[in-house]
Amino acid sequence: MTSEPATPADSGAAPDTVALAEVVARQRAELDRLRDLAAMAAVLERAKGAVMTLTGCAPDAADEELRRRAKAGRRTLLEQCWITLGTLAAPQAAPADTPSTAESRADAGTAATVPPSRNPALGEGSSATLAALGKELVRVATPQELAQCLLEQLTEADTDAVMIYARLPAGGLDLIGHAGIDETLATQWHHVPPLSGVAALDALRAGEPRWLEDLETDRRRYLLIGDPPSRWPTRAWLPLPGAAGGRQGSSTDVCIGILRARTGAFSAEHRDLLRAVARLCAGRLRAFDSHPGGAADAAAESVQAVFDALPGAAMLLTPPPDASAGVEDLRVAAATAQSGVVVGRAGQELVGRRFQECCPALAAEPSLRRGLRRTLTTGEPYESEPFGHQEVVDGIAELSTYSVRAAPLGDGVVLTWLRHGSSDRQEQRLADLQRLGNLGWASWNLLTREVTWSSQVYALLGRDIESGPVGLTALPDLALPEDRTALDHAIARLLREGRPFDLPFRIRTTAGLRHLRAVAEAVPDAHGTPVEVHGVIQDLTAQRSAELALVESERAILTQHDVLLAERTLAGRLQDALLPLPTRPVRLAGLRVEVAYLPAQSGIHVGGDWFSAIELADGEALFVVGDVAGHGIDAVATMAQLRFTAKGMVITGSSLTGALARLNRLLLHSRDSHGTATMVLARYDRARCRLLWAQAGHPPPLLLRDGEVRFLDRPAGMLLGASTEPRFQEAEVGLERGDRVLLYTDGLIERPGETLDRGLKRLAEGVLAHHTDETGKLGALLAEVLAGERRDDVCVLDIRVPAEPE
Repeated sequence: MTSEPATPADSGAAPDTVALAEVVARQRAELDRLRDLAAMAAVLERAKGAVMTLTGCAPDAADEELRRRAKAGRRTLLEQCWITLGTLAAPQAAPADTPSTAESRADAGTAATVPPSRNPALGEGSSATLAALGKELVRVATPQELAQCLLEQLTEADTDAVMIYARLPAGGLDLIGHAGIDETLATQWHHVPPLSGVAALDALRAGEPRWLEDLETDRRRYLLIGDPPSRWPTRAWLPLPGAAGGRQGSSTDVCIGILRARTGAFSAEHRDLLRAVARLCAGRLRAFDSHPGGAADAAAESVQAVFDALPGAAMLLTPPPDASAGVEDLRVAAATAQSGVVVGRAGQELVGRRFQECCPALAAEPSLRRGLRRTLTTGEPYESEPFGHQEVVDGIAELSTYSVRAAPLGDGVVLTWLRHGSSDRQEQRLADLQRLGNLGWASWNLLTREVTWSSQVYALLGRDIESGPVGLTALPDLALPEDRTALDHAIARLLREGRPFDLPFRIRTTAGLRHLRAVAEAVPDAHGTPVEVHGVIQDLTAQRSAELALVESERAILTQHDVLLAERTLAGRLQDALLPLPTRPVRLAGLRVEVAYLPAQSGIHVGGDWFSAIELADGEALFVVGDVAGHGIDAVATMAQLRFTAKGMVITGSSLTGALARLNRLLLHSRDSHGTATMVLARYDRARCRLLWAQAGHPPPLLLRDGEVRFLDRPAGMLLGASTEPRFQEAEVGLERGDRVLLYTDGLIERPGETLDRGLKRLAEGVLAHHTDETGKLGALLAEVLAGERRDDVCVLDIRVPAEPE
């Protein structure tokens, strides 16, 4: 009895068709199984060959050795084959305290004791993962497929993305396989220059895995792949173990990156699993028919073939694997045959040599070193200044002029030498002259009507080169209407009489008004008739603008000077009217008073220093010395206000402190609420021979008695206009026959860079030196005390008590 498979009702397929599909599926599965067996057999044969190479044993013994190692390490035979293929030569000895030491020695065929099982940190799940990976590696044919295989098999390690990098001969990294990342990110990180702070390069250089498990710490140490980098908080970079002394491009120079979306450190079991995975993948990469090194070698040969076909002197320089090396460590990756003219060697003879060895003079040039470093770092081209180079041509030494250009190409830089001929140098000098002089040349052939302009003339006249030049007689049409007549007459005389001209004119361009200068001369024939005109057009806009600005500035200065002079004259007249100076000493309440006022000798400023010396109705005397802050009309106006108000208040019976308090309020409520002033008010009682005084922020009076000088102790008092509630006090001093009292403003004692104590001491010494009862000697005292620089007005009241009663 036979039965036929049931056909789904909705399939619509005939029973024979379904049966045929099942047969095809079984045949495909069997074919895949046979292919896997054949691939596994090939892997086994390769591993046996590796053991035979290492130990020199027969094929059967090699097979038994592989099985023994697999059993000792609790691995599958296929796993052991991949590990053996990854270490064709004895690996470097591991430290004695690592779990893999004995295992590595056993893999190399040594007599070390084999542990009873694989690394005890690996659980059953990890063992199963490695066994499955060993089988899947058979089907892997490219590094890209290897990355996808690892992503699918390493689910136990929470793997979310895989990247496989191969180190290039020049020291950078090339992404040869990836899985779990998009193509945009893969393109951005396809090529990594030999920079510091790259975890994969760091792992390759150290030969040890790099476990990145703290995102914030890793950000500061490494360049993290990802946009944003927090996409994979933890990652591991595992260098693949390979043959000791292996060549560039072997599995020694391949690093696998495991990127995880989860946080937290890798467990000990996961670390051991990933190390074991790296050992398996090393064998798979070694078994590939082609490897990165071969591709790199082929690329290098192709580059040299291109340079062999290039004309001129050029070479390709690439940095060494150590990214911290300097420019002098650049190596020649390719060179043209013509480079021998300037270097001494050419083509393949230069390949592999250091740049400093080939071109010691250039490599030592600081500007070139900086230019090459900038080109390597930023990708900006660089061109050196022209320099002389001696070369031998037909046995004769010649000094030629060259310049060097550098342009980025991949990891390296292309260096080319440009030889400048004499005509090239002349043209360059002419171009530099036109550019630096902001001028251009023009030529008009009067016979052929041919007109030639340099490119600079087009730029100066704001004319498009495609529109072509204009004839000499049409040149005035480009100028402003008011300048055309003069230019027309000058050109007419040049054509008629051959008379040269040098004429300014103006044009209007899209950049604005431009001031130009036209200079032209005629070239006559044998009869003196002009046949050609040579001319120069120069831009004078900047010069003319500066001249106009200077004229305006001078005009403004003159205007300002006139205004200030008028203000000084007015202030001076106002000051003379408000503050008349006595021409001789005056007698007040039995005292002899001499007054001196010296305006500042700085510019046209008029100050606010003032005084008052009057006799009151009761036979007493009032003395005032004040100083208003500032200069000019405002200072004089404030001075007048305070001077007359102070006298009026004291005359009407106000106390000295009361007058100061009212003057303070007056200053606070004046139009200049920020104005300040200092003042001394002194009232002399003739009957009692007492001097009552108060002050507002003013230097203390000086008293000379019996050949000794002292400054009176100041009562409390703040300068006027500084506070709404100031406190003023009065002080009293008795005067004796022969006493001398000086009231003065701060201009008498203040000097730039000096302390106030130094000025007071100088005044005291001057008074002692010029002590005399004769009148008219105040000027000599001031001349000595004020010797040197003075920046402020000076006002002095010299009050003397007669030695004998009058």
